[in-house]
Formats: sequence, structure tokens, C-alpha cells
Amino acid sequence: MTGFALYRFPYEQQVTLLAQTSGEPIELSSCEALNGRSGFVVAPFEITPQCPVVLIRPDSVQTFSNAEELDHLENLDILEHLEHLDNIESLSRTTYADDFRQFFIPLETGTFRKIVLSRCAISRRLPDDQPLQLFRKACIRYPRLFVSLVYTPKSGLWLTATPEILLEGVAGQWRTIALAGTMKLEGELLKGEGEQVAWSTKNIQEQRYVATYLSGCLKRFANDVREEGPRTVRAANLVHLRSDFTFTLLDSARVGTLLQTLHPTPAVCGLPKEETFRFILANEHTPRRYYSGFMGPLNMASATRLYVSLRCMQITADHYRMYAGGGLLNDSVEEQEWLETEAKLETMRMILHDSDTISE
Repeated sequence: MTGFALYRFPYEQQVTLLAQTSGEPIELSSCEALNGRSGFVVAPFEITPQCPVVLIRPDSVQTFSNAEELDHLENLDILEHLEHLDNIESLSRTTYADDFRQFFIPLETGTFRKIVLSRCAISRRLPDDQPLQLFRKACIRYPRLFVSLVYTPKSGLWLTATPEILLEGVAGQWRTIALAGTMKLEGELLKGEGEQVAWSTKNIQEQRYVATYLSGCLKRFANDVREEGPRTVRAANLVHLRSDFTFTLLDSARVGTLLQTLHPTPAVCGLPKEETFRFILANEHTPRRYYSGFMGPLNMASATRLYVSLRCMQITADHYRMYAGGGLLNDSVEEQEWLETEAKLETMRMILHDSDTISE
């Protein structure tokens, strides 16, 4: 097997396994190169020869009525091919504070309106840990999220439980969302969907930046663009502000070109886009690799459903490499931003450390 994608969409039970057994997944040097193609896409934050856009072209498709049926599926034979990580450590609290100060300077001067700072946390992998069981636990625990376990020789093995749609098109109806702003649910609030949350000006402004950017992009490629929201939505033990955009593509053959324009959105990068993108690459301590990229089926069964790769981790032979980030504005507070990344990391940590599978 040269690549596979195991995934389940939000609020659905069915699990799909796509497997490529002949040839190698296609490696592409841009999102635009996806025009006219179909398969399961795995795209990085920054596209490089080391981290290209990868397209799995399945030779077989299996469906399961729910994640529990995976118990009788043999473990996918890829563990022996995973890379080893030696002498690695999680990004320290002090180093994060240093990064925050560096990222905050252009916000103070008004050079940037928003920039996303991310970090990586490392956890040792036990020999008996099985990726399929982690996927199953994620499906049960996070019914609201897109859950995927994806492997290619180039990208490695990634587990994702993300709330954010990048681009979705089913039967000619297209949509995307602007998702930003984060608050953690605690106590009695965990019993609901976050209806009682009072949003700060910082969170509202951050989400508005993303929505405005998306609206401008879509008007170049679509007509009948409609925006609804923002509204509060729950993802695991967090809530976010979300606006929904529906539209009609002027040319459905140019999906790759639209993705080239959208990715990376201000939700994972910043504004202005090109300047913040270059700043992140030059100053962030941990390369993001396929974190804050996107993945999902493209032009398969007359549908495209692509999600931003958030709340994710790379599974290696020895470790889990977990990622989280947060949007910084000129009124951001370093301690609050650190706590936000801690809350986001909990999405993966709960799967690793909890023996139960109680849903969110």
C-alpha cells in the first residue's frame, strides 16, 4: 500500500477507507495543479519539494457503517515505514514567549493586522499504540469534527480532528466558512453548544478579518455569494465564531486555482497574507509541515470536501508531534494565547491519554 485515507465527516457515522496499492501518490508543486484532478488531497502549509501537495489516487474504496466496525479491520501495514525522531523536545514555555514577542512587534507597529503563531508539542508513542484505535476513539469522542487518518510516504502518517471547512462542493452547491476566535468551555457550559459564551472584541475582530478576506476571494471566482453569521459553534471542548458562505463557481474546472487563492487563509496565516506568510516561515520555531494545510476528497463521487488540517498530529515510529496555533492581534496577551494553544492541544491529548471513549 503506497497511501491511504481513512475518514469520517462531521455529524455522520459512515467511515470511508481509500487505499492506493499501485504506483505512488502524485506530488504537485502548487494548489493550482489540482485543476482537473481527483483523489484525496494532502496539502501542507508551505508547499516545498520536501512537503509537496500529495494526491492519493485510490485503487479501492471500503465503507463502514461506523467506527466500531474498524475493530475487525487489520492494522494498516505502515508502522515499519514511519520515520524516527531522535533528540526532540516540545517547544518550551520560554521559547513560546520569545516567539510571541517577535510576532507582536509588527502588530504593535501596524505592519500586520493579524498573524497566527503556532507551536509543536511532543509526546512519546508507546509501542502498543495502534493508529486505527486512535482514529476510532477520535470518531467517537468528536462527532462534530472531520476525523481522518492519512498516510503517504512523503507526508508520513497524520491524525486530524478538525472543525474547519476550507472548500466544499456537492452537486454544484459550494460553500466555505470563516472560523476564528476561540474560547474554552468549562463547567456547566460543557452541557450546551456554547450559547451563553460572551465574545471579546479581540475574538470578534479576528473572525471578521477572516470573513472579509474570504468574501473578497470568492467574488473573483463565483457569483451569488451569500454570507450568514457569525454564530457560535462548538468543536470538542472549544467554541469558535463561524460565518458560512454559499456560492456558485463560475468555472468548476478551476477549483485548484481557487484553492491557490484561498490557502492559507488568515485563520492560519494572517493579514496581509503574503507578508505574514513569509514572516511565519522565517520566524516560527517549528516548521508546520502538513499542519494548517488542508486535506480531503477532491472531485470524488461528484463531491469535493476539503478541511483545514487543524487539531492534528503526525504519528512517527517513536513520538506524536502535535500542533496548535492562535491568531494574534495588537491587543493579544501572551499568557492568554499560550492557554489557547494548550486548550487546542487537548483535542489530541485526550485521545492519547484517556482510556475511555466518551463523546464530547
